[in-house]
Amino acid sequence: MHRARRIIERLLALAGVHTNGNRPWDIQVHDERLFPRILREGNLGMGEAYMDGWWDCERIDEMICRVLKAQLDKRLRNNWRLVLSALPDLLFNLQTRNGARHVARRHYDLGNDLFGTFLDRHNLYSCAYFKDCDDLDQAQQAKMELIAAKLSLAPGLRVLDIGCGWGGLARYLASEHGTEVTAVNISREQVAFASQACQGLPVSVQLKDYRDVDGSFDRIVSVGMFEHVGIKNYRTFMETCHQRLKDGGSFLLHTIGGNESMRSCDPWIRRYIFPRGMLPSIKQIAGAAEGLFVVEDWHNLGTHYDKTLMAWHRRFSNGWENLKERYTEDFRRMWEYYLLSCAGAFRARDIQLWQIVFTKPGTPQPPCRQG
Repeated sequence: MHRARRIIERLLALAGVHTNGNRPWDIQVHDERLFPRILREGNLGMGEAYMDGWWDCERIDEMICRVLKAQLDKRLRNNWRLVLSALPDLLFNLQTRNGARHVARRHYDLGNDLFGTFLDRHNLYSCAYFKDCDDLDQAQQAKMELIAAKLSLAPGLRVLDIGCGWGGLARYLASEHGTEVTAVNISREQVAFASQACQGLPVSVQLKDYRDVDGSFDRIVSVGMFEHVGIKNYRTFMETCHQRLKDGGSFLLHTIGGNESMRSCDPWIRRYIFPRGMLPSIKQIAGAAEGLFVVEDWHNLGTHYDKTLMAWHRRFSNGWENLKERYTEDFRRMWEYYLLSCAGAFRARDIQLWQIVFTKPGTPQPPCRQG
């Protein structure tokens, strides 16, 4: 155990992080078993140890940022346990229709009370756009306006919203831009909420997998859903969008992405937050779209996701009093670690947030605007 401590402390020192130090990003160790656990299991063990109360840190976001900038994760990446955990992704398609529904039940159906505590008034569970503002509600509205501008929306256009969440974007595009929206999702909780929220508007909310959508549309938008598609389905997703998009139309994909092509995601995130999640790379997205679409615009909004996650964490912390009778303390620590570690990853530029505009070959170039 002492050897494990020396190894971990030496690695952390490379990132300017100390154990039991007095800076906000130093970790306070409560259980010595933390060190061999990190050696064995990497971030999976570190995240689980935080849930178990084995360590604390005043600024988890800044600690993770420093660790990733120093690329300490790569020093532990070859651990054989972590390699074995990725084998199912290499051998099987974990994002089949039934697999996708499993993700919805594990995360998005947790409870509207939880998400309502920290999301904005539009209930958007994706990166906001903090241009000329610091308020989450304003930033999420700015994000929707940015999407509308990039898609050149006009009254009467038919829009397909793939993975519509709680219906905030569909409701906004219908009410503010006069579009007719078909919104599909596989989360029963979200579909029920979105159907109620969009009453009286030209919005059809459907409990449906993207592979089962029919009809044709002037515009397609998918926000925060492609991370659940899986590498074995990237081409199918693009082919589906190509089939559903009318000639002359445009398609906007809003997704978290990775700097390297991977076939698995962070093991702690996959186990506790997004089962079977996977972050695409530029190469993987471009390969899936090759021969189907022209890339009109590729916009990196990663720094805005850092701000979004920190805003969500503040709201979650402030609202915990109203949640603690239903959720346990280890759940609180799990959710805290999720929000803050992801903020640190975006701050370190380890992961990105991309908005990509596609058209079919032969389509006149649309007036894409990044704002």
